[in-house]
Amino acid sequence: MMLRLGVLQYPVGRIAGLDAYAAKLDRLVAAGAAGGAGLLLMPEYACMEVAAAFPGTGPAAERDTVCAVAADLLAIMRAAAMRHGVWLLPGTLPQAVAGRVVNRAPLIRPDGAVAFQDKQVMTRFEAEQWGIAAGAPAGVFETPWGRVGIAVCYDSEFPGVVRTMTEAGAWLILVPTCTDTTHGYNRVRLSSRARAIENQCFVAVSPTVGAAPWLATLDMNVGRAGVYGPVDRGFPEDGVVAEGIQDGEAWVFADLDPARLDAVRRDGAVRNHQDWPPGWRGPVAGLIPFAQPEDLP
Repeated sequence: MMLRLGVLQYPVGRIAGLDAYAAKLDRLVAAGAAGGAGLLLMPEYACMEVAAAFPGTGPAAERDTVCAVAADLLAIMRAAAMRHGVWLLPGTLPQAVAGRVVNRAPLIRPDGAVAFQDKQVMTRFEAEQWGIAAGAPAGVFETPWGRVGIAVCYDSEFPGVVRTMTEAGAWLILVPTCTDTTHGYNRVRLSSRARAIENQCFVAVSPTVGAAPWLATLDMNVGRAGVYGPVDRGFPEDGVVAEGIQDGEAWVFADLDPARLDAVRRDGAVRNHQDWPPGWRGPVAGLIPFAQPEDLP
């Protein structure tokens, strides 16, 4: 089944609180749905802009503030997905889980059911200054378009993380990201393009963009949205399916057909997905179940 995917360049700004965040999220989701997308991807840590509306400064205070309102933020995200009838990855949010704080990406169905993918590998800022820890192992999600995976920002730079998902049947990898330098943006962009080549899959990247000097965690945001595929027959010669403008608010849309991946894996000039040496194969990811919030552990 063909998927029309919407990938957002999320503009970080100053907002007054949860109600303002809800209004902004609704506006952005409405625009993505109006573009005909069935699945919308937003960036890592976008909801951290809420922290500026509460007392406290610095990375730890911003983390604790958002953790304290994580249930409210998730309710806002679920309401937006249900209101507009879309599958929504609204970015990531730090949540306290089993005595540690993890960076968690919710994938929300149009009926409000939700499943989570935690970030696997922490950047130095997250580990050393922010106290974010690795969460549950990588998995895959069943959707109407087939199985998809989520590699949160830095996770995309590690081939084994994405490989576990494609081994489990994921044909599309969603990469919510937040990078504060051109170096960081290019690491994620180039790594995502490499993951698309070596797994003969689609990889979509959604960044935060703009400056927010009043926030310690989102002070600078650099990037552009992109959707990448194999560099082989039936695909663009550079593998770039779609890309947005640099550092500005925009939705980027791409029509993705998993059957094209089946064809290139079967009869491409090369068979990257099939030809991984056996010693390089990692564990196969499990299926992550969806649940209504009241049924979550």
